[in-house]
Amino acid sequence: MTRRFAALAACVALAFVLASEKAASAQDRETKVRGDRERVEADERWIYNDLPRAMDVALDEDKPLLVVLRCIPCEACSRFDELVVLRDERIQKLMDRFVCVRIVQANGLDLDLFQFDYDQSFHALLMNADQTIYGRFGTRSEHHDEFQDMTMEGFALALEGALTLHADYPENRHLLAAKRGEPRDIKTPEEYPSLAEYGPELDYEGDVVRSCLHCHQVRDAERRMLREAGRPLPDQMLYPYPLPTVVGLRMDPRGRATIASVDVDTPAAAAGFQERDELLGLGGQPLLSIADIQWVLHNAGDEVSLAAVVRRGLSEVTLRLELAPGWRRRSDISWRPTTWDLRRMGTGGLVLKDLSDEERRERELPLDGMALLVTHVGQYNEHAAAKNAGFEKGDVIVAAGERSERLRETDFLAFALTEHRPGDRVRCAILRGERRMTLELPMQ
Repeated sequence: MTRRFAALAACVALAFVLASEKAASAQDRETKVRGDRERVEADERWIYNDLPRAMDVALDEDKPLLVVLRCIPCEACSRFDELVVLRDERIQKLMDRFVCVRIVQANGLDLDLFQFDYDQSFHALLMNADQTIYGRFGTRSEHHDEFQDMTMEGFALALEGALTLHADYPENRHLLAAKRGEPRDIKTPEEYPSLAEYGPELDYEGDVVRSCLHCHQVRDAERRMLREAGRPLPDQMLYPYPLPTVVGLRMDPRGRATIASVDVDTPAAAAGFQERDELLGLGGQPLLSIADIQWVLHNAGDEVSLAAVVRRGLSEVTLRLELAPGWRRRSDISWRPTTWDLRRMGTGGLVLKDLSDEERRERELPLDGMALLVTHVGQYNEHAAAKNAGFEKGDVIVAAGERSERLRETDFLAFALTEHRPGDRVRCAILRGERRMTLELPMQ
């Protein structure tokens, strides 16, 4: 066998393996989606993908609704979701007091009602049959450990809180009004131009996975529409659903809204929050979970003063959280699935990592300067724009335009997407080994 023939055979074999793996992966996702429907529909305790029916049942039985939104193919939060579907013993009796409905698609989703963090692959809305929202549950701050931000203990407390609010309804309706967002101009995801190819239902008779519209695509479509109109992305859209850490609060996921610690020199510290305070209300809204705190922060202004009520020991204390302009920008959005499309727009498909102090010393780079290591270069379509401009994995960006100060990947994306428009080219100084080069990064 000649070397050329051997190389060709190896390429063909590799292509076959890759194609087989891709087909197997697609088949596995298809199996997951169909299997979830078959299994959960057989469980009479759940209503599957039929919110109107669930609302009718909740109205007849005078029960609150537990609406679980779940992206089935996504591995993230799959273990937590499994505990909910099977009704873990810590939540079983509580869940029996709800009408439980499972929604596994964003197709046809009512965007006026379902306003939540679309980067979540598991999210729950606790609500009344008249669509009054009692609270939200579902928080994630990184890719892997789903139990870092969500626990069964915390979920149980959120369910208990919703049952208490339901028992007092409708007398407490005025306290819950702000838990519904402002009406949206676009009512369902398919109305976004980039999502027009999707239908309102899943195609269980055909390729069900391909027909499924994922929640994160809603955020992608919203940003893309602004970007294509030549408008900058506002902070609320660039840094959605800020985690409490952005204002200095580190929460205990085993509690309802219990503070584990308070970071120094932060708005939370200045307001007087203390470790083990139980946050009962923020911005006039009762809280059932960390996700409820995120909801209030997401809808807060760029400069705002939020009243907070905490239980401290046997007393209730009122505090005031003062947020200065630009407060959202402490967020880290690099873990979010929707950041993938932001990278297409702002880095041409590059994934960047701010070098640590130790890595900078090893490379003899200043601690306060830009040093963003290229850890991945997109290879296909619009995600290959940086590759086509000459960028390579292992490059270190040390300046971009007029900026040379230390930035995280999040900060670089904000710089690219707020200070530049599609079609701009940003001159970047990079280090490739010992060589310093200048490349132009296209904005898309």
